[in-house]
Amino acid sequence: MPDLLWDDVKSLFDPDVNGALPDVVVEGTTVEDWQALLELVQSQGWRHAYSLSGEPMELPSAADMVAAASTGDMPELRVWPVPEILMIFRAYQAESIDFDVDLRELQGQQRLDVLVDVLRVIGRRLGKSVLMTPEESPGHPSLGFDVEAGRVVLLADPADPDV
Repeated sequence: MPDLLWDDVKSLFDPDVNGALPDVVVEGTTVEDWQALLELVQSQGWRHAYSLSGEPMELPSAADMVAAASTGDMPELRVWPVPEILMIFRAYQAESIDFDVDLRELQGQQRLDVLVDVLRVIGRRLGKSVLMTPEESPGHPSLGFDVEAGRVVLLADPADPDV
């Protein structure tokens, strides 16, 4: 059985209500966590592309990504866990892993399952919560990977996405 059922959460995936690009974050990370993420992307066989300030480059080490961000460059890792779903990771700092997903690409149970699988795989690899919040609503997660439960759980009432 899936962690989340589409019929129970579809209101959280309405781009007109929650913004098209919710924020996903893993807080309390280190350069080592970023490196684990890079290795995870490669070991899962997810298609990916790295750029620095818009210039395509080979995927560097996490230390180099974080160092580039500290000098004002914009490291960006685009990841496609499946061809139809893009996740954009931005290395603003070592202390958090931030990425965006597009709710327009996450409609229906099958695509929700892909998102849930990615959040679970990242959370388990890092041993940390992975939280998704509506666009521009930090601190109000709607769902996320719960380390203790070992699965993705609802953190907001889907009937009232403003909670």
